Amino acid sequence: MSNEYVISILKSKGFRITKQRKLIIDIILSSDGASCKEIYHKVVSKDSTVGAATVYRMIRLLEDIGVLRHVDMISLSMSS
Repeated sequence: MSNEYVISILKSKGFRITKQRKLIIDIILSSDGASCKEIYHKVVSKDSTVGAATVYRMIRLLEDIGVLRHVDMISLSMSS
């Protein structure tokens, strides 16, 4: 999945595309299987002005529109 594709979906649903959102999308797409906390730390290392709430809201938004899928890691490790 490309950044342009995700951005086009967000635009088609009426969301603004900010530099913070672009950065978060870039990090998510380049961080296969990363946790929310890992994504947040990568984002902050690139732009310290981005808050945790912004990152978590964006992750939730991408889940809601079907771009991301939430995986419960605790359940996966307990079922092994």
